[in-house]
Amino acid sequence: MDLDKANAALCSVYSASSPDELAKAYADWAATYDSETASLGYLLPFLITAWVARYVSASEGPLLDAGCGTGLSGPSMKALGYHRLAGLDLSADMLKIAESRQTYDDLRQGTLGETLPWPDGHFRAFFSTGVFTMGHAPASGLDDLVRITRSGGHAIFTVRDQVFDSGGFAGVIATLEKEGKWRLVEESPWFRCYAVTEPEARVKTFVFEVL
Repeated sequence: MDLDKANAALCSVYSASSPDELAKAYADWAATYDSETASLGYLLPFLITAWVARYVSASEGPLLDAGCGTGLSGPSMKALGYHRLAGLDLSADMLKIAESRQTYDDLRQGTLGETLPWPDGHFRAFFSTGVFTMGHAPASGLDDLVRITRSGGHAIFTVRDQVFDSGGFAGVIATLEKEGKWRLVEESPWFRCYAVTEPEARVKTFVFEVL
């Protein structure tokens, strides 16, 4: 596997300056995304299932994979007994691959930071990984994700270190807590996103109970 090619694609999505530019970068990458992120040792789509399983019973649902991409988390969730899965992504090309995995019963194209196509309190929980990072979804995207998650449900997501403060995530997280929209139940230490490359690239996982 050509690590240089994989890293070039990663740089392209990180440097996107608009949703349209990001969608194009992912359209260009979709066909080789799975193999190339595997060559980088990308952990997050599989690791996030541990946090979901810790807080959400497999008998509960539905769950939203927000920013699902090619649906890498879907088969792992299904293997753990979760069957009521929805997925959201801005890339139609990535969603086609997610659909081919046959693990999602509701896949929709949409952009985090805009109004999402589900009613208030629709989901038991949402999980989102590798989405709140450079050139991707804004911190404001958390607001509507909380809206579509029911009271007593959970918000489970990662944030990249480079945008936590500069991208306004610390502020949005604190505001939602102050407004009584959610309460923190777990915050991981910073840990590596990639097992093979970029040892300095780190994320943190947050789990909130929606109130």
